[in-house]
Amino acid sequence: MDDTLSRREKMRRRLDRQFDALAVGVPAAARPIRYLRRRRLALLRMPLGLLLVAGGIFSFLPVLGVWMLPLGLMLLAIDLPVLQPFITSAVIRVRRRISATRRRLRRRLPKDGRSR
Repeated sequence: MDDTLSRREKMRRRLDRQFDALAVGVPAAARPIRYLRRRRLALLRMPLGLLLVAGGIFSFLPVLGVWMLPLGLMLLAIDLPVLQPFITSAVIRVRRRISATRRRLRRRLPKDGRSR
């Protein structure tokens, strides 16, 4: 039982780190993310997470976007511990891929910062 609790706690902390990284990467989202992560807002998070996932699925529509899908899944993972390992590892993979792509693009630019 103690091992399960510690594993669950590790997953929750790992998810918290991903939310923190998202808040640093998108400063405008820091305050809403911090607000939505409060414990007492579980009844708001679940429907909001489901709506964001549905909006992400219909991202071909003009107002909706693909960004809604991972955010909705992250919100759902706060209250559904069974999702936490999958969501956190997916978010980590995407963040690594983005940083690798940025590094590659920086190497392609000349030193003065102008495009070729």
